[in-house]
Amino acid sequence: MADVSFLDWPFFEDRHRELARRLDGWAAAEIGLGVHPHDDVDGECRRLVRLLGDAGWFAHAVPEAGAGALDVRTLCLVRETLARYAGLADFVFAMQGLGTGPITLFGSPVQRERYLEPVRAGRRIAAFALSEPDAGSDVAAMATTASRVDGGWRLDGRKTWISNGGIADHYVVFARSGEAPGTRGISAFIVDADAPGLAIAERIQVTAPHPLATLAFDGCFVADDRLLGEAGQGFKVAMATLDVFRATVGAAALGFARRALDEAVARSASRPMFGKTLADQQMTQARLADMATEIDAAALLVYRAAWTRDVEGRPPTREAAMAKLYATEAAQRVVDGAVQLFGGLGVTVGVKVEELYREIRALRIYEGASEVQKLVIARQVLGGAR
Repeated sequence: MADVSFLDWPFFEDRHRELARRLDGWAAAEIGLGVHPHDDVDGECRRLVRLLGDAGWFAHAVPEAGAGALDVRTLCLVRETLARYAGLADFVFAMQGLGTGPITLFGSPVQRERYLEPVRAGRRIAAFALSEPDAGSDVAAMATTASRVDGGWRLDGRKTWISNGGIADHYVVFARSGEAPGTRGISAFIVDADAPGLAIAERIQVTAPHPLATLAFDGCFVADDRLLGEAGQGFKVAMATLDVFRATVGAAALGFARRALDEAVARSASRPMFGKTLADQQMTQARLADMATEIDAAALLVYRAAWTRDVEGRPPTREAAMAKLYATEAAQRVVDGAVQLFGGLGVTVGVKVEELYREIRALRIYEGASEVQKLVIARQVLGGAR
């Protein structure tokens, strides 16, 4: 049983505590704690989208019009809980939120009505298309272009590392529209998956399988009513969305870390060693102590960042960067420690800690690599001195 004492921290309200307990009970019954198959990742993601949609959990990532701002503490609690059960369950929840976040924050009433409700119900799948072959952390290096044509825009270029690529029903796509140099000349568009001129150029296979693809835009027409916000505001749209979801990546890492600690404790208590158990060895106790301490430290940073946005009402740039940086790096160490305690069994396919070892690695890269988070934090720290 995972430690839930953190729910008593003052970051949360009673509604958050009730949500976490309800979701944990639902996930135990509907998802389970086993190792999950990855032989048909597309099919499993579609199944989980329907399952989470039917149960109403996407309402916390894709709110109804007029329902108020996204609650980051709720997003974090849902991601942490789902990640503890299944990485793909966390993935589909996060991508439904990220792929509609720009529409939630900047969409017109017509855009919100058209796109949000089907995603919230689990009838459509959303995706967020920002990265390119030569433009990941450096958004200003974006090469995909959006050219004005009669009645709309023409998109040309490539996007890659796009989660839900190949199964999404729509993509929020960022392209250089040329209003100004650098990041001030980028716009955001909603592009339906069946739009002429949009093709899946490649399906990408990664360590922890999930739907991932390269998108090719070749004269892809996008009508004027699919522009998100105003032309030239795309960087603002992207950063505002990532400011909401960045801390939630740390929460997903927390879920993986908590599960790894649970597995390590159970294994240590039952594994005979030198006439005792593995848990009786002082080196094991020291490792478990380090793992538990890192988890609590990460949780404090994650939920501080969420509280900063929800309660203080300001962009948690520094706090979210710290939360994502520390939580993902700490979770990597915790999962690695669990694998070490399992010994050879820990690198055996079909054992949960092996699955966790593959799942945690990407979190230190996507939505801002650890090195980028350090730059963000340093600029915040140096800001006053300069």
